[in-house]
Amino acid sequence: MLAVLSVEARKLNRSLAALLAVAAPSLIAVFGFFMLLRSTRAQPWDMWMTNAAGVWAFFMMPMSVTALTALVAHMEHGPKSWDHLRALPLPRWKLYAAKAICVLALLALMSAAVLAFSWAAVSLAGSIKPAVAATGPFDLAQYARVMAMMFGAGLLMVAIQLWIALRYASFVPGLVVGIGGTFFAVVATAAKQGVFLPWQMPVNMLATEAWRVNTALGLGGGLGLVALILMTVHLARREVL
Repeated sequence: MLAVLSVEARKLNRSLAALLAVAAPSLIAVFGFFMLLRSTRAQPWDMWMTNAAGVWAFFMMPMSVTALTALVAHMEHGPKSWDHLRALPLPRWKLYAAKAICVLALLALMSAAVLAFSWAAVSLAGSIKPAVAATGPFDLAQYARVMAMMFGAGLLMVAIQLWIALRYASFVPGLVVGIGGTFFAVVATAAKQGVFLPWQMPVNMLATEAWRVNTALGLGGGLGLVALILMTVHLARREVL
């Protein structure tokens, strides 16, 4: 399994995955940087970091997952290399499990980058305009906990997007589902039923109602793990023509 993961990591290193991993958190940091420069009074660190986490979970994370899963799948669909890979003397499930692990690992790194880049952007803006510099304590443990919960709640979304991306050679179905899911998550933010939408589950980690947090985390994380296992079994048994 380690050998398969190593190969997948080298493939990602030669793709645009690294650019995506840096670009998405950077955009959030740039947004926070200019928002602080435009502000007229100082705000606590909690406000700035919660805003960054909210933008990530509300829009940037779903779109990043859509792009990342399409990119990972296209590395094999593009050159039509699935037949070659599935003919190798190793269990087929390892091919799909390795891709899922790489996607999740990169998403975890992006989540950490959101924290790091946002802290750097707010700190830099505060040094430029000291009158509105962030105030209060910087509770890294709490911010990291929230990002970890968003990652867990997003597992079901990742499983759905990756399953579709690997199943269909065209990137269009995955993009349609990702864009559509993000759209309905945005317009249904205030709806109680929205907590059951996979694309809205991560942002519910910022909800004030405990039931929304617990429901989204339980469904997103639990069903996400089940969906990833089912995806691996289904694709490993399917014959690629």
